[in-house]
Amino acid sequence: MSIPRVLSIAGSASQGSAGIQADLKTFQEFDVYGMSAITALVANNSTTEQGIFTQPIEAVEAQIHASLEHVGVDALKTGMLFTREIIERTAALIRYSGVKNVVVDPVMVGKMGSQLLEDEAIKTLVNELIPLATVITPNLHEAARMLECSVPETPEDMKTIARDLYNLGPDFVLIKGGALKDYPAVDMLFDGRSIIELESERVPTIHTSGAGCTYSAAITAELARGNDVEEAVRRAKSFVTSAIRYAISFDRGIGSTYHAAHRTKR
Repeated sequence: MSIPRVLSIAGSASQGSAGIQADLKTFQEFDVYGMSAITALVANNSTTEQGIFTQPIEAVEAQIHASLEHVGVDALKTGMLFTREIIERTAALIRYSGVKNVVVDPVMVGKMGSQLLEDEAIKTLVNELIPLATVITPNLHEAARMLECSVPETPEDMKTIARDLYNLGPDFVLIKGGALKDYPAVDMLFDGRSIIELESERVPTIHTSGAGCTYSAAITAELARGNDVEEAVRRAKSFVTSAIRYAISFDRGIGSTYHAAHRTKR
């Protein structure tokens, strides 16, 4: 049996809504073979003093090599990398791997407000990892931090930011406008020549934990399946919109996107 093979290099979110957990759920829904390299354990709670536990560089490296050696990788994505050292080693291993389909989700802050990328690591992300990307998928705040500019407030601002991000070296830029006030949920995809606007309904819910991870994971799965970037993004946006529309609330703050919604809620 031949099946597309996909690797996520990201953090583990113990509550199950984001990070590696969201990625693997998404991969399963897209019928690709999902693998993981865990960079950190994120377990924020009100009982213990610590909630983020980064993994040793050697552990991250071993996980990536295990996926490459025992299965092979058709596409990969990066999510929460947290430290400069992990970013540097991840970038080196991506270059070593020769994987052509690389999705970089520049995760910086979680839905619960926790910092998921050290401040001093942002320049390393921009200089070492972004140029390796087939597509990057920042939200408005992540885009602004990478460019050291103000947060976009209109779709036209997003277009300008997309062009500036493209100059950092990725093949495509997808800037996500989910946080754009008073507009539909519009994203901008830029390939260096033209901008494609991708618009969907704005679902009135706070339960969006894992939406960004899910979106980038779906793009990665579609690239592994052989679709081009535009088609992958369109399919992924439809998938994540359904996941948000039927989001799960646990009556304990921000709930989770529902990864099976596209399959079970038609």
